[in-house]
Amino acid sequence: MPGVLYGVGVGPGDPELITVKAARLIGAADVVAYHAARHGRSIARGIAEPYLRGDQVEEALVYPVTTESTDHPGGYQGAIDEFYTAAAERLAAHLDAGRDVVLLSEGDPLFYGSYMHMHKRLTPRFTAVVVPGVTSVSAASAALGQPLVERDEVLTILPGTLPRDELARHLADTDSAAVMKLGRTFDNVRGALTDAGRLDDAHYVERATTAGERTSPLADVDPADVPYFSIAVIPGRVASSVPSDMSADADAVAEEGGSTVTGPGEVVVVGTGPAGRDWLTPQTAAALAEADDLVGYGPYLDRVAPNPRQTRHASDNRVEAERAALALDLAAAGRRVVVVSAGDPGVFAMATAVLEVASEQKYTDVPVRVLPGMSAAQAVAAAVGAPLGHDHALISLSDRLKPWDTVTERLVAAAKADLVIAIYNPRSRARPWQLGAARDVLLEHRAGDTPVVLGRDVGGAGQRIIVTTLAELDPEDVDMRTLVVVGSSATRVVHRGAGTTVFTPRHYGT
Repeated sequence: MPGVLYGVGVGPGDPELITVKAARLIGAADVVAYHAARHGRSIARGIAEPYLRGDQVEEALVYPVTTESTDHPGGYQGAIDEFYTAAAERLAAHLDAGRDVVLLSEGDPLFYGSYMHMHKRLTPRFTAVVVPGVTSVSAASAALGQPLVERDEVLTILPGTLPRDELARHLADTDSAAVMKLGRTFDNVRGALTDAGRLDDAHYVERATTAGERTSPLADVDPADVPYFSIAVIPGRVASSVPSDMSADADAVAEEGGSTVTGPGEVVVVGTGPAGRDWLTPQTAAALAEADDLVGYGPYLDRVAPNPRQTRHASDNRVEAERAALALDLAAAGRRVVVVSAGDPGVFAMATAVLEVASEQKYTDVPVRVLPGMSAAQAVAAAVGAPLGHDHALISLSDRLKPWDTVTERLVAAAKADLVIAIYNPRSRARPWQLGAARDVLLEHRAGDTPVVLGRDVGGAGQRIIVTTLAELDPEDVDMRTLVVVGSSATRVVHRGAGTTVFTPRHYGT
């Protein structure tokens, strides 16, 4: 069976910029081939050397000429074509024998690379796989710390070997350009940049990502010192412009470590879901990443990975109004503030507390947004099946903010309506009796065999699911981190191979 030809890009020079796939293939290859100048040294091999095994067959494909003259009957092009044909046959001998061949290429194999000449000659006969590499254009942009294009700007890649007038025309007609193959073409390129009126915009990058890397305004470069492995970079005017909001005043504020936001900032109230980062929505993750300040109950803030750029304001769980006022005051001073809740911020959480305080006259101009999160009820329901699959109610047993008589009235109303009930804040050390009382109230209107689901720390390391009945519900199985779901008359419990499923059908009374 024939071997496979791999065209492997080794990047612009730094061996650490070789891709994981390229490194793996180089280390596993039967044969490693590379082009080399007449002195025998290969830049591509030098880059790849850390990944070579040491016992592989190496094929050095040495050019008979580079830029000098030749007495070949076909001239320079004839000599090069003959070389490529002979080199392809050398690699074909290995491929015919079933050996995989990795042909190294600086940068990217199909981007002004010598590999393409082997590719054209060998792919009609053998399978070829091309592994892309980091190009010199990308490396030069990174060396300069300068984006090449932004928004709708157009980037043009040009060889310095083009005639001066043609090169100048392309440079004048494009937003951004990279001119490759400098070396002996440098005077031609510099002249074309002058003709196009782009010389002052041009940067010079030499041997990007290597120990010999050098950058300079192109106008300052001595033509006698320009190697072949250098590139001219002309960024687009939008990409190279300074944002209008980066004023001197903003720079001064940034140096002092303050926010550069002018005018009111913003408060975003988010829910982090029932457990770790896997439960975050992309919207919430983005808001957390952009924040200057995080405000919330300490254990909920602990769920958010620390960022030394941000300031955290942790507080007790019983000071919602004070927490909301702090967030709004920070935003009024120009800070981007995220108020962190668990679950969904609009379900027995911080969204209403923030909006209530934000309705005060002094906070009228402070923007407030609420981003939804995965609620505890949704998480518990999904963990056991779909007990909330029909009409349901969410009720908190906490009587800290409403009288117990009101809690009782709502439990009775939901029970009489035959709604599934998700019970939040069911029991704590300070409120140990309410869940038992709620169970007794519900038993006056629901059968004792009504399914009940207890879900604790769903999604977390301490996740526990208990499926029981209303009559057998034991308050001792419940704490503040548990959510209780009481089924309706239609809720079903089905024992399936791997466990127990609870669901409430969407049809009712038929």
